[in-house]
Amino acid sequence: MKPLLPSPEHIAHCRILVVGDVMLDRYWHGEVTRISPEAPVPVVHIRREENRLGGAANVALNLKTLGAQVTLLSMVGQDEAAERLHELLQQHGICAELGRDPDMDTIVKLRVIGRAQQMLRIDFEKEPDHEVLASMLGHFSTLLQGHDVVLFSDYGKGGLAHIPQMIDMARRAGKPVLIDPKGHDYSRYAGATVITPNRAEFTQVVGSWHSEEQLQHKAEAFCQQLGLQALLLTRSEEGMTLFQAGQVHSVPAQAREVADVTGAGDTVIATLALLLACGLPLEQAMHWANHAAGLVVAKFGTASLSYEELSA
Repeated sequence: MKPLLPSPEHIAHCRILVVGDVMLDRYWHGEVTRISPEAPVPVVHIRREENRLGGAANVALNLKTLGAQVTLLSMVGQDEAAERLHELLQQHGICAELGRDPDMDTIVKLRVIGRAQQMLRIDFEKEPDHEVLASMLGHFSTLLQGHDVVLFSDYGKGGLAHIPQMIDMARRAGKPVLIDPKGHDYSRYAGATVITPNRAEFTQVVGSWHSEEQLQHKAEAFCQQLGLQALLLTRSEEGMTLFQAGQVHSVPAQAREVADVTGAGDTVIATLALLLACGLPLEQAMHWANHAAGLVVAKFGTASLSYEELSA
């Protein structure tokens, strides 16, 4: 039986602080009618341009559309993409503390869409040669006091080099810390409450496994090594598995139709963080996060859910 979802009134009092790498997801929609005479590639006649919030900004959007109070803390450049991001955040009513750094480029992921399919993705990004969020540690410390849960959305773009210090600050303030991780070095996430790697990411860190028993052993040893309360492993068509305190809970995947998995991890961790802020145990929160993932992958591109969609 599915656990009860907190009421909209309850959710409206939940406050989540999102910290991480933001980006602009840009879509060029067009028509494909011929192959280029210059090379064996399709010619896309662009008809429409669309901008969406990406990265940590999409996590914040997921929380906002579900009805929570959310604050986004990040850094952007001083460029056109930063202006578009700022406009989108304002349009969605998201409270954002965005530092502006003239020496960094705002990340843009441009997707060319033809015949309702993604044909090409072009990434505009340059990893900063300095810690871009270091100057905002004071903001982070101040914001901690007014939020129930801290969520770090790490896309490996250089914005969270000081995450060990931020985790320590959050835990000393008594705030649960959830992390969507990236990269090979998970030691930087030591002390977090929950991390949510996908199957491929976790395999890169702990190696492959050949049975559920072996996976459980690896997961429990990993949690003990880093002092984590729990690990939520997202496993695509195999659903999700939650490892905590010697207990293992799994739920099957719920997607009936997969249109696009872009941003599904954002929806998972946003839903999990929100329900933890509402007071639900991790096992119950996982059920709703899994349900949310099944709904969002049926949408095209970076997407979010409303409370009505999740509760239906």
